[in-house]
Amino acid sequence: MNFFKLLGFGAVLAAVFGSCSGNTDCEKPASGADRADAVIETIMSRRSVRDYLARPVPRDTMELIARCGINAPNAMNRQEWEIRIVDNPDFIDGVTTLFIKENPDMALNSGFRNMFRNAPTVVFIAAPEGSYSGVNCGLLGENMILAAWSMGIGSCCLGGPVAFMNSESAADYLSKLNFSEGYTLLYAIGFGFPAERPEARPRDEAKIRFVD
Repeated sequence: MNFFKLLGFGAVLAAVFGSCSGNTDCEKPASGADRADAVIETIMSRRSVRDYLARPVPRDTMELIARCGINAPNAMNRQEWEIRIVDNPDFIDGVTTLFIKENPDMALNSGFRNMFRNAPTVVFIAAPEGSYSGVNCGLLGENMILAAWSMGIGSCCLGGPVAFMNSESAADYLSKLNFSEGYTLLYAIGFGFPAERPEARPRDEAKIRFVD
């Protein structure tokens, strides 16, 4: 589903609901407070998911998630990031086979299917070297994670698998991602329909301080 088609569909809905004044059967559009509550609920309820159903996330849904990502704030709007979305089992299973050869104990874990926490869809994020690259790509990833969660799709940031992807052993697979020259793979995010509902872990609110 094209992102702009979705926006157009939303505009149609807004027009329909906006024309319903006086009709008690019409649902009122969400107020600003309701929309804010929905955003906060998405942020506060999000959990890292490490167990997924086997089916990949539909590509039109991933396209929308990715477009949410690239609408993140970034330094001087340079948009110095590149995203590669992989849902091809041949790619995921192939690089996992190489990973297991060097990390055989990982395959002994109960339910192990692939090196990306069993996610059926993996997003790889790369950027050129620079003082703000990590910040920019972190903001991009958070947008994607929250957008996905709002649609019932779980995710998990992946560091260990990326270390392997950047190794000589996985060079052929890294090459298949075809990042631009000078771009380095920073991290990946696994996406999928959750097969678990993790409990929230405590957060240290003492880390927050106002300075007078």
